[in-house]
Amino acid sequence: MKSDVRTLLFDILESSVFIEEFIAGSDFAEYSGSAKTKAAVERHFINIGEALNRLKQVDDLTFDQIAQAPQIIGFRNVLVHGYDAVSDELVWGIVIEKLPALKKLCEILMSSDE
Repeated sequence: MKSDVRTLLFDILESSVFIEEFIAGSDFAEYSGSAKTKAAVERHFINIGEALNRLKQVDDLTFDQIAQAPQIIGFRNVLVHGYDAVSDELVWGIVIEKLPALKKLCEILMSSDE
């Protein structure tokens, strides 16, 4: 695996860990009531989407193994360009329902080439 691919997968993992740390011990009400936490979580989702966008450019094969990658990039674009249309419920749902699987897949992809 190319070093730039490993770097991008690492960036996704790192942002995933940060998001998990930001929401640890919180429920939706606490999350939605904290502007600081919401901003931090959204920022790291932007980083994840950008890393996937770059991954697509450097390694289609690895990118294609991440089934939800196009939707994640789309979510990144909404966060950046359509920020006023982003609901707390949407972000929270992605954190709880989708992020753990993405994190696990990136761990697998990184370890499969060691």
